[in-house]
Amino acid sequence: MYAYKKSGWSNTAIAKELGFDKSSIGRELKRNLSKRGYRPKFANEQAQGRNRAKAKVRISQQTWQEVEIDLDQELSPEQISGRRKLEGKELVSPERIYQYVAADKVRGGTLYQKLRCQKKKRSRYGKYSKRGAWQNIKRIAERPSIVEGKKRIGDWELDTIIGKGHQGAIVTMVERRTKLLRMKKLEQKRADLTKDAICQELANLTVFTLTSDNGREFAEFAEIEKLLSAGFYFANPYHSWERGVNENTNGLIRQFFPKQTDFATITDADIKLVEEKLNNRPRKTLGFKTPNEVYFKEQEQLRKVALTT
Repeated sequence: MYAYKKSGWSNTAIAKELGFDKSSIGRELKRNLSKRGYRPKFANEQAQGRNRAKAKVRISQQTWQEVEIDLDQELSPEQISGRRKLEGKELVSPERIYQYVAADKVRGGTLYQKLRCQKKKRSRYGKYSKRGAWQNIKRIAERPSIVEGKKRIGDWELDTIIGKGHQGAIVTMVERRTKLLRMKKLEQKRADLTKDAICQELANLTVFTLTSDNGREFAEFAEIEKLLSAGFYFANPYHSWERGVNENTNGLIRQFFPKQTDFATITDADIKLVEEKLNNRPRKTLGFKTPNEVYFKEQEQLRKVALTT
């Protein structure tokens, strides 16, 4: 090709002579141009480099088996990739995992069913009802500024997930910095049951503040403040983004308990199993460490500091 081009042949003429399409000749010349024009030696070096790059991205069968196990644990491709990097294992990018799953689907496999699908959250519209308003509440604007920065553990967001036909509920508690989750089933969405569940689940954990929406189930907030020695704050009506960590976590929980799930069929053991799965799921925002790893390491550090002061 070099000799033909040097002699002034056109791409069309070279293609006809060599038996290739002229577009192939054009791509070859364009891809392997050096500062001095097309040179066979340069083209050969480029081709060898591309072949070496392809060889580097071959993934072992053992790695793919581990990826499939992680998919079974409801980890996303991004979480799998990030966690492998953190643990020093053979690297595989999220894109390669998606490609692997897609190829498996073409072959009739079911790996694609294990990919988590995030649905858009629907905004709530309408007039705020006074049913959730009480006297002497503290709004989120009064919350200590340190909470917003997520620089410490101990600041929790609260919410409830409702069962089919508004029967039964699960109160969810998420630590803002580490995403640590606590959950408790409520037979009824009553304020006294909600108070008991929160205090029971958080009794042995670090708690500085709690932030909830304006649901009536949080009406005994003052008692919760006393029992946990923590400040209780309320988000502004219909401002769900003010409790974004909890909202996001509720979306993850709904993967296990979709809307219209009959909570009467769910046991406390079922709830604790989901809680453990999410607490042991690596998170990108935590450097692909798990909520359990980050939270309890920091809580232990706090306790050591307390013992020395």
